[in-house]
Amino acid sequence: MRKLFFNVFIAASFFCITAQAQQDAPFTFHMKNMLYYHPAFSGTEGITQITALYRNQWAGYQPTFDDGGAPTTQMISVTTPIYKFRSGFGAFVINDTQGPQSNLQVQASYSYHLGIKNSKLSFGIRAGVFSQTFDFDQWRAIDPDDAELQGKTGKDSQIRPDMAVGLFFRSEKYYIGASFSHILKSEFDFGFNEVRNALENHAYLTIGYIHTVNFDLKLEPSILLQSDFNEYSFAIGGLAYYKNTMWGGFTFRQSDDINLLLGYNFLKDKSLGFGYSFGYVVKDQDAKQPTTHEVILSYQLPVNPGTGKKVVRTPRFIY
Repeated sequence: MRKLFFNVFIAASFFCITAQAQQDAPFTFHMKNMLYYHPAFSGTEGITQITALYRNQWAGYQPTFDDGGAPTTQMISVTTPIYKFRSGFGAFVINDTQGPQSNLQVQASYSYHLGIKNSKLSFGIRAGVFSQTFDFDQWRAIDPDDAELQGKTGKDSQIRPDMAVGLFFRSEKYYIGASFSHILKSEFDFGFNEVRNALENHAYLTIGYIHTVNFDLKLEPSILLQSDFNEYSFAIGGLAYYKNTMWGGFTFRQSDDINLLLGYNFLKDKSLGFGYSFGYVVKDQDAKQPTTHEVILSYQLPVNPGTGKKVVRTPRFIY
């Protein structure tokens, strides 16, 4: 089984090198933000955890005219097991701003867990709302006299339903997650074709492996593949955990940036975690600012609700 997993990991890495993709809001800490990509991840860790992320992409970027600034993303999430029903619950709120357009999501996930020897296979579904806001005061048309643009000022918002499904498999040594999002392909129409925008289907595949070097050191290589079925992309990287306290590593996002990640887990039980990533753009710097910053803060509740079992915090799932 281990050999099979290794072959899948290598094959996936090779495949994604030849393709590119458009994405939902990107995150450097994708390996520590599984709930965003995989609804079946809900509750699989056996702990209740609250996580907050902030991302400032292309820090210092300024548009050619007006305000707008660099793309920014904020997210807060929670995931918890439901032992009585062999399942898990997760939810997140995310706000992603890019120039005149901002997207707000409020999503809830439910997963059902099947125990397979020392592993767990989970089936998940996510449902929620996707709100898109457009600021016409920041919009600049090719033809200022376009009749469809006349009278368009201020902000306009629309809300649409959204859904996703997926699978997540994890064992002590490795994990694999697959999901299919924006199933409903909800469409936003602000009154003219130039800003008509549909939520295209996206597929995500995550693969990671945990290698124990010794009692103090563990390594975790991982890869994220994503596609909107027109284009493809990948992010690949790895983390090293030392004594369940300090961790660090790197990620590379195809045709975009390379990132250095550092983190530390506080408190006696390592339940409070903080991480920072510094990204450097490696392509199209003329159209961007060269650096991206991302921070993550998480807290794991000290007691598993509904059980008397002691919480054992593993390096893979300490954020």
